Amino acid sequence: MSPRVAIGLGCRRGASGAAIASLVRAACEGAAPAGEAALFTIDAKRDEAGLSDAAAALGMPLHFLSAEALQAVAGQALTRSPRVTSLFGLPSVAETAALAGAGPGAVLIQPRISGEGVTCAIARARETKDGAA
Repeated sequence: MSPRVAIGLGCRRGASGAAIASLVRAACEGAAPAGEAALFTIDAKRDEAGLSDAAAALGMPLHFLSAEALQAVAGQALTRSPRVTSLFGLPSVAETAALAGAGPGAVLIQPRISGEGVTCAIARARETKDGAA
């Protein structure tokens, strides 16, 4: 089961946990997401210590998704980064990770924002007729 709110992350190699956590907090203030949240990124970032540090600081679980899972939702991304496209074949790691993490029919509630070598986007799960995600 997907969390109600998925926070997608991208970062340059060596980005600090403090920079990542700071951008996540800023994104959450702007989007005011309600519900249980988790962090998502591409599995190619598994060795980035800053991501684990940020997850611990924020008290959120961190999930690594395959490039294929992110590619499956790439058509829903709102922003495009030529650098990310050349590195990963995706328009945006943050947006696609958020969309894939939130599950089928997810909607971006905070398009990609960036700062200090970090990108962040937020998606929410599709709501059902009874209001549940």
